[in-house]
Amino acid sequence: MEHWSEYTRFVTALFLILNPFAALPIFLVLAKTYTDAERNRIINIAAFTVMLILVASAITGEALLHAMGTSLDSFRVGGGIVILLMALAMLRGQVDNVRTSPTEEAEAEDKHSIAVVPLAIPLLAGPGSISNVIIQMHRSETEYHALLVIASIMFVCLLLWLVLRMANRIGKILGKIGLNIINRLFGLILAAIAVEIMANGLKQLFPALA
Repeated sequence: MEHWSEYTRFVTALFLILNPFAALPIFLVLAKTYTDAERNRIINIAAFTVMLILVASAITGEALLHAMGTSLDSFRVGGGIVILLMALAMLRGQVDNVRTSPTEEAEAEDKHSIAVVPLAIPLLAGPGSISNVIIQMHRSETEYHALLVIASIMFVCLLLWLVLRMANRIGKILGKIGLNIINRLFGLILAAIAVEIMANGLKQLFPALA
């Protein structure tokens, strides 16, 4: 079994990638006409959908990579680039078009339910988080590793649910400036994680680099 720090690092990285604080302003705007009961229902569906997508990606990721003829090491490099682009967008305070586009957000305002699209997909469970869980799932072949990865995903989704449930309170306390500061801090940490993922993939693809 991997050292416990491996899983705490994964939990931290996944939470930073999902970044519910960045989703708060969008969620509050899209759900501004909803009642509290409707908002809670949306949050429950969104968190559960994110959990299903990430667990399914972790379990079936290797089979998908083999079917596409892609190696895990190449996927590490590609996934690291995607995560790095997300981190750079967070650092610059820009809209993350890897996660979702303004067009998708505008279209969502006309939908009765925003829980699945765009809140769960692709705002939360996007290319970055899916790449991260697939990579983590194959970091070790030790006993119980897969179960611990799935348990970590469920724990992060619980944190995600809690943050969304407190969306109004967090928005009032932090304000736009506070949310921007947190977003940039998350971006800095995420950039370091992305570089580490790419470095590990490159060392496997090009052993001379090691």
